[in-house]
Amino acid sequence: MSAPDYLTDADVRARLSYVELIPAMERTLIDFSAGRVTQPVRTSIAIPESAGVLALMPAIYGDMMGVKLLTYNLDNAARGLPVYFTSLHLFRAATGEPLAVMDATAITEMRTAAVSAVAARRLARPDARVLAVLGTGVQARAHVAALRHVRDIEEVRVWGRTPAHADTCARDVGGAAMSADAAVRGADIIVTATGTSEPVLRGAWLSAGACVLTIGGYGRTRRELDDDAMRGAVIVDSRAAALEESGDVIQSRAPIAAEIGELLAGSASLPAAHHVVFKSNGLAVEDLAAATLVLRPAATASP
Repeated sequence: MSAPDYLTDADVRARLSYVELIPAMERTLIDFSAGRVTQPVRTSIAIPESAGVLALMPAIYGDMMGVKLLTYNLDNAARGLPVYFTSLHLFRAATGEPLAVMDATAITEMRTAAVSAVAARRLARPDARVLAVLGTGVQARAHVAALRHVRDIEEVRVWGRTPAHADTCARDVGGAAMSADAAVRGADIIVTATGTSEPVLRGAWLSAGACVLTIGGYGRTRRELDDDAMRGAVIVDSRAAALEESGDVIQSRAPIAAEIGELLAGSASLPAAHHVVFKSNGLAVEDLAAATLVLRPAATASP
């Protein structure tokens, strides 16, 4: 048997687009909540030699199965290195035959933002125009790009702990840098994409009807939102994952109203609340669904 193909980050980026990825994530989230996916909560192992984590994310979905290997280390930012390194190993479900190994940097980046776009399309007001982004890294930029596919964003506000980084990010996304409270007050959609361990978003800043998309705060002891912010209607990608690895949910003891896949399928309804919070933990099945798009012949992928 020949060795499976290896796809580089450039290969993956050439074959992925938000136009196809966003609807693929919607279908996947519906299938996940409907029980059509085999997937445990990720296994995370603390690395004694550093402040990092080694995570394993396996899943079986349709005719494909695989595992994503991820290393995550916030201290890498000070070293001039990426915060995470990741690869995806894919197999044919029926036989276990290796299909491909790919750099999963772009998949992780884009599917995370695409899932947030799916959530925003369901949870944010149709007339949402003002986007606030707390964070200045890869996910901040990816979220602006993805959310522009589902809402007519007219204003982007950016906050970061380092003013120079906020200025650069704001320039890159066509927005303006400002303080966190100024960015959030009056915003329709708020993205928190930070590596913080303490809340950066205060519920007192949120307007009625605001949609909060939170993707940072990974781990039981880390959070991005304070208790007031978590008093909105809380929607998650996975109940099991949120209750195991989301510090925002665990520490606030906020009740989970529904999984986003349930709302999309119509098997659950969105409760009335001052605002809505979507907590995205990131699911292995999202990686598999994105990889399905990548494995098609390059000529069939959209630009």
